[in-house]
Amino acid sequence: MRVKRHTGQVNDTEIDMTPMLDIVFIMLIFFIVTTSFIKEAGVDVKRPDASTAQRQEASSIYVAITPDGEIWIDRQMVDLRALRTQVERLRLENPEAAAVVQADTDARHGLVVKVMDQLRLGGVETISVAATQN
Repeated sequence: MRVKRHTGQVNDTEIDMTPMLDIVFIMLIFFIVTTSFIKEAGVDVKRPDASTAQRQEASSIYVAITPDGEIWIDRQMVDLRALRTQVERLRLENPEAAAVVQADTDARHGLVVKVMDQLRLGGVETISVAATQN
């Protein structure tokens, strides 16, 4: 009995996916690290007009005050008494955070001052008031 052996070369034509997966993983890490996450107050307000308004980029704590006296921060309605605690929690994430108060044109001035006071007591050093540029 004869056994016929196949003496041809074996063609291994598999594609090695490891380098491509490494590159995709590195790109994913790059995009995650370089993405800046924008936090919003959670409610739209009608800001007052100001001819000297300037854009501020370094803010990360946004507080909105509605005409009804509601205070919104991080897309949640907050009581004035709990605002300081909420700000302190947000400052743990970013100790150098500045704050922007987005008060509606019909919001009470006294409430805006109280909100700014609570921000200051929460440890925020830089507080700005949002306005629309004419």
